[in-house]
Amino acid sequence: MPRIIHPVAGAIAISTIATFWLSTALVELFGSPSAVAAVKTAIPWGFLLLIPALAAAGGSGFALSAGRRGGLVGAKLRRMPLIAANGILVLIPSALFLASKARLAEFDTSFYAAQAIELVAGAANITLLSLNMRDGFRMKGRFRRRPG
Repeated sequence: MPRIIHPVAGAIAISTIATFWLSTALVELFGSPSAVAAVKTAIPWGFLLLIPALAAAGGSGFALSAGRRGGLVGAKLRRMPLIAANGILVLIPSALFLASKARLAEFDTSFYAAQAIELVAGAANITLLSLNMRDGFRMKGRFRRRPG
């Protein structure tokens, strides 16, 4: 069962984070203040999907590792604390702060500073999760160069 849960949960997690990031970037560039407020207040509701997906991906990945710590498994395991810390210490608090500010239409310096931090941290997590996905594909034999 972990062989099914892990890639599905991982895909849901990275897709959800990418959706948050793209929605934020696009609405900040092209949206009205009310559209910004709508996106920023909707994102915390997405945690109801994201957090269980991340937990399922992490738990099933740990089960699939079966105690191995080297190679691609080790690389994935070393990235996970960074992904989790970034999410718990930066992304979730930023999202909640930004939703609160947006709900009150307080688009001030602190809003945009937190927004910049959130975009950088989100891009970092997308990158780290993408590297984990790439390594997972390599472990399954996908994306290997064919001789010739």
